[in-house]
Amino acid sequence: MAEGQPQPGKMQDERAGAMTAPGPLQPYELTLDKLIDHAGKWHPRGEVITGGGAGTVPTRIDFAAMRDRSNHLSGALLALGMARGDRIATLAWNSQGHMEIWYAAFGIGVSSHTLNPRLGIAQIADMIRQAGDRLLAISADQAAVAEALVPLCPKLESVLVLDEPGGDAWPLPACTVPVWTQARLLAELGAPAEWGGFSESLEAGLCFTSGTTGAPKGVPYSHRCNYLVTLNLLQSDVMGINARDTILAAVPMFHANGWGLPFAAPAAGARLVFPCRHNDGASLAELIRSEGVTLAVGVPTVWLGLIEHLEATGETLPSLQRVLLGGSGVPQALIDRIESRLGVCVQTSWGMTELSPLGTVTPSGSPGRASTAGRPPVGVDLRLIDAEGRVLGEQRGVEGHLQVRGSSTIDRYLGQDESVTHDGGWFDTGDLAVIDAEGNLAITGRAKDLIKSGGEWINPGEIEAIVGGLPGVSLVAVIGRAHPKWSERPVVVVESEKGASVSDAAIRAALDGAVPRWWMPDAILRVDPMPLAATGKVDKQALRARFGADPDAVAA
Repeated sequence: MAEGQPQPGKMQDERAGAMTAPGPLQPYELTLDKLIDHAGKWHPRGEVITGGGAGTVPTRIDFAAMRDRSNHLSGALLALGMARGDRIATLAWNSQGHMEIWYAAFGIGVSSHTLNPRLGIAQIADMIRQAGDRLLAISADQAAVAEALVPLCPKLESVLVLDEPGGDAWPLPACTVPVWTQARLLAELGAPAEWGGFSESLEAGLCFTSGTTGAPKGVPYSHRCNYLVTLNLLQSDVMGINARDTILAAVPMFHANGWGLPFAAPAAGARLVFPCRHNDGASLAELIRSEGVTLAVGVPTVWLGLIEHLEATGETLPSLQRVLLGGSGVPQALIDRIESRLGVCVQTSWGMTELSPLGTVTPSGSPGRASTAGRPPVGVDLRLIDAEGRVLGEQRGVEGHLQVRGSSTIDRYLGQDESVTHDGGWFDTGDLAVIDAEGNLAITGRAKDLIKSGGEWINPGEIEAIVGGLPGVSLVAVIGRAHPKWSERPVVVVESEKGASVSDAAIRAALDGAVPRWWMPDAILRVDPMPLAATGKVDKQALRARFGADPDAVAA
C-alpha cells in the first residue's frame, strides 16, 4: 500500500485483508470480480457498446471477451507493481476501456478512484494526493491534463491511455513518468491473473463528493457495499434490470460508480451502452435508436438536450421504455415532456455519493412525479429529525431533516478517524424532506440552501417546484440575496426553453397564493445557460457569487 494511505482496517474493517472465518456455509466473499465472472460464464453474448458520436460506428465487446481482457489487464497491473490495497485513478469518460480497467483493479484488490474530468487541475491533483494513487488511467482527450497533473502528484508512477472510439494514442511528450496505451499494455505485459482471495470488506473504489456544499471529501466503497447495491438495483421496484434490457448509461462512471450500472448490467446479463464523451442530443438519439435501448439513465440536463433534439427533428425512439432521472430536482414539466414525447415511463430517484449512491427510486410503471423520489429498498433506512437533532415523533406527512443508514452508507470520510454518523449509524444528508403515508420520499430542499429573511426561513425548493412546472421554464434556481434590513431575500433565476419565454408576471401569478406573501421573490433574473456544477446540477455557488450581493451596496 502506498505510503500515507489509511490502512484498510481504518477505512473498512479489521478483516479487510483476510477471508472470513470458516462457518456452516461455504465462505463466499461478495467481491466485484464475481460480477464480470458471472456475466462471462452465463451471459457471454451480452455486450458493452461504446459510442463515438453521431455518424460513427460504435465499438462493441461481449462479456466473455471483456472478462478475459480485464483479467489480462490485471496481470499487467501486477507487472507494473500494483498490489492489493493500492489505488489507481481514472480520469475518463464512460467506455469499454474504462470498465475494463475497473474490473482489472477490482479482481486483484486494487481500488479504483474515479475523477471528474470537468474539475480543475488543482482540485484533481489534491484528490490524487489524498488518495495516494499510483497509476492514472485517462481518456485520450485528457492527455494535456495528465501532463499537468504528474508534476503535482509525486506518487503517480505511470499513465495509461484507455482505448476509446476516435481516441488518439497521445504520446504525452512532456510526461515524466512512463506512458502506456491500453493496447500496448495488454500486448506487452498482459497475462492471466488470479482474482479474489481477499475480504469483501476491502476497499474497491473511491469517489469524492461534488463539492457543491463544501470542500470535496473522499468516500471509500467496499466490495461488499457495491455488491449489495447491485442486488438492490436489480429489484423489480428499483431499476428492475434483466437480461432482455439494453441500458444507456448517460450518468458518468465518475458520479458514484455510474449509479452502479457497470455492476448491475453484467450481473443481470443486460447490454450496456456507453456514450463515451458524446452526451449531446443527436449522439444519444442515434445510440438509443441503433442499439435498441430500453432503459436510459442520467441527470435531467442530459434529457433536456435529447428532448430538444427530438422536438427539432421529429425523430422517434420506439425501443425506449423507461427513463430514470436523478441527481437534482426534476421539474414536473420536464417529466411530462419526456413521457409525452417519448411515450416512456419516467422513474425519479434520490441518492448521494455517501450512499454508494442508492437512496430511493420510484417503481417502474408508476407515473413520473417530481414530488416524490420513491421508496428505499431493503438495506436502506430513513428517518426525519428536527433542527435540534430530535427524532420527529410523527414521521409521515411532516417536513424534517433527513437522515439515512444502511449497508452502503458511509461511516467515515477518507483520512478521517471520527465517524460522521450519529445515534446508531444515522448519517445527516443535509436534505429537508417529507415522507408520505405510503413511504415515498420527497426532497423539499437543502438545509444550507434555506434563506433566512427577517428571522424566518424560506425554503427555495418549494418556490423552485412551482416555477419549474411553468411552460417555457427549462431550469430554475432560487438563491438568497443580501438585504440591508432583512438579511436575505429570495431571487428567482430562470433559464427558458429554447424558443420560449415566461414573463415575470406569469411567475409571480403562479407563486401568488401558493407560498406566503413574504416569500415572494425580490427579483426574477434570466440566464442562458444556467451554470451547472461538474455533476450536472445547478451550480448555486456560482449563482450566489454572481447575484447574491445587495445590488444597492454594490452600486454604492
